[in-house]
Amino acid sequence: MLDLDVLDDPAAAAVVLDPIKSRLLAELGVPGSAASLAARVGLTRQKVNYHLRALEEHKLVRPVEERHWGGITERLMVATARSYVVSPSALGRIGADPARNNDRLSASYLIALAVRIVREVGQLWRGARKSDKRLATLSIDTVIRFKSPVERAAFTHDLAQMITKLAARYHDETATDGRAHRLVVASYPAPPEAKS
Repeated sequence: MLDLDVLDDPAAAAVVLDPIKSRLLAELGVPGSAASLAARVGLTRQKVNYHLRALEEHKLVRPVEERHWGGITERLMVATARSYVVSPSALGRIGADPARNNDRLSASYLIALAVRIVREVGQLWRGARKSDKRLATLSIDTVIRFKSPVERAAFTHDLAQMITKLAARYHDETATDGRAHRLVVASYPAPPEAKS
């Protein structure tokens, strides 16, 4: 089971967004049968089977065991991931795209960048898993409490200069065997529950 899967198929995204199917996926972090799920979610076994077939058709659950009871076969299913993210690719041309926004200081541009990260990394990660390889990534996540807007502006200036200097030092346009990496740095007010 994956920790997280990125869904770029519109039909799979629609299935995951269905409240009943979403509830069944949440219950299937551990293997379960239609009968055991029916008791937990308050539906008939037949209804649960219907929803499980839709989830299986979109590769959101998979069978892990079959048990035979007399003339009945009970299949135990498990979710293919612990959690899911719907890629903007599932939205087609209406998905957010930073290329359609010129205001690089706006919240909509930041969201479009985050969406592009989900789309691109999701595609790259799927390809890496198919090739049984790891995907080289780097994530830095921290909260900074600035004393004043002046200090925040100074930090922004210093960070931009340092990144520009580092990028200039390591970027090699002539490296024919080199691999381009995208670097995105984002800052936004931390929600009240974020640890400082």
